[in-house]
Amino acid sequence: MNLTAEIIYKPGPSTDSQHPLFFVPVSAGFPSPADDYIENSLDLNRHLIKHPAATFFVRVKGESMIEAGIHSGDILIVDRSLEATDKKVVIAVIDGELTVKRISLIDQEVYLLPENEAYTPTKITDTMNFSIWGVVTNVIHAL
Repeated sequence: MNLTAEIIYKPGPSTDSQHPLFFVPVSAGFPSPADDYIENSLDLNRHLIKHPAATFFVRVKGESMIEAGIHSGDILIVDRSLEATDKKVVIAVIDGELTVKRISLIDQEVYLLPENEAYTPTKITDTMNFSIWGVVTNVIHAL
């Protein structure tokens, strides 16, 4: 399936990790005294995870979704409580193999679309053991 889940994680029980949130533009030139502009604290768990009991993380491997901004080594935040509607990026299982693709509904048929021209779409058929594990809500990757 070209882009697979390498490792699956679940969120930790604590969301008590708050960091300063600045509501000013960040200068790409000369530095400014940022401490004067601290507006609030930002808890990334609360900001990125809307349904903790239904959320898991996967580390991906492969290049089939690079045009969607998903690269090998990235961590995806996946919410099982969201509906996998047309055009959503999902974690799917086909015949026991996890994959990350954009779901597409065309003429009552389901396709999983890669976002890399080097890969081909997958049409879901009745002979496949297919299920959706969740909808990808965020991508975390290092610069």
